[in-house]
Amino acid sequence: QVQLVESGGGLVQPGGSLRLSCAASGFTFSRYAMSWYRQAPGKERELVAIISSGGATISYAASVKGRFTISRVNALNTVYLQMNSLKLEDTAVYYCSAHRPPNQTWGQGTQVTVSS
Repeated sequence: QVQLVESGGGLVQPGGSLRLSCAASGFTFSRYAMSWYRQAPGKERELVAIISSGGATISYAASVKGRFTISRVNALNTVYLQMNSLKLEDTAVYYCSAHRPPNQTWGQGTQVTVSS
């Protein structure tokens, strides 16, 4: 079955870094755009970054541009989110998503907490 499994979340101090990974299975990973979303307590889920199937086209939310980097390795069926210069407001559950029209598949999420 289609599955997305995130890992790499945790507790980090402001200014620190984390790298999230999302391992995909059950579908042809290289055919589809992938994205990272996040949802903070009491807020709606928001798009953080999206990468095209081949990795040539990337887009970021304004709030993370210049600090986060999305990438993918199709041979490993994995998408990454490198997060640098983390801020308190980056605290959220981060979700990996596969854009497979008409469906959008979600992982279970991984918690990222930025705190001093």
